[in-house]
Amino acid sequence: MVEMEEVELNGSKMDRGSSRFKRICVFCGSSSGKKTLYKNVALDLGKEMVKRQINLVYGGGSVGLMGQIAETVHEGGGHVIGVIPKALMPQEISGHTVGELRVVSDMHERKAEMARQADAFIALPGGYGTLEELLEMITWVQLGIHDKPVGLLNVDGYYNSLLALFDKAVEEGFVQPLARNILLSAPTARELLEKFEEYEPKHERVVSRKSWEVEVRERENLGYGNAAVNC
Repeated sequence: MVEMEEVELNGSKMDRGSSRFKRICVFCGSSSGKKTLYKNVALDLGKEMVKRQINLVYGGGSVGLMGQIAETVHEGGGHVIGVIPKALMPQEISGHTVGELRVVSDMHERKAEMARQADAFIALPGGYGTLEELLEMITWVQLGIHDKPVGLLNVDGYYNSLLALFDKAVEEGFVQPLARNILLSAPTARELLEKFEEYEPKHERVVSRKSWEVEVRERENLGYGNAAVNC
């Protein structure tokens, strides 16, 4: 039985337990979107992470949904790691940032560092960048690079069309039925995190993770540095 501790966040008290995950990476937009509920779902996810003692890895911005999730986790006593390419700092940072900010050289390094630091991945509503990050993490699971849970916070049906596309890909033979189970989804933060706690990989990996780890060591021996698959 998990022991519960009372914590105060934004003026309200709630019980705090524990999770199998130390850090979760959240992909989301530098915009807040047109609906207030998008900001609210970022707030709800942050509160759930605090409640479960889960720290945050995110894109490093201080605006939009990125700023909302970072502030919520930080105010609740969680550790926040933001990873941002130097070129994007003027666009995604406005004012004070919270937690630990790691500046990297490009988008590839950003995703690789976020993947190394996180035990799972969640996508909030977002645009092209959020989708690109989400799909790469799904692909890495399918390839066997990692076996960390990947989920969509499908608030107000925002991702219904994307989920329907994935189902169509299964129907047409482009995605294996078991691989469709890689991506978890739920309409609320609590439901999604509960699915994460119960998640066990069921799909067949394209290659073993050990094969990717061997490749990483070979690249490092050749002086190429850490590969993105080293997660």
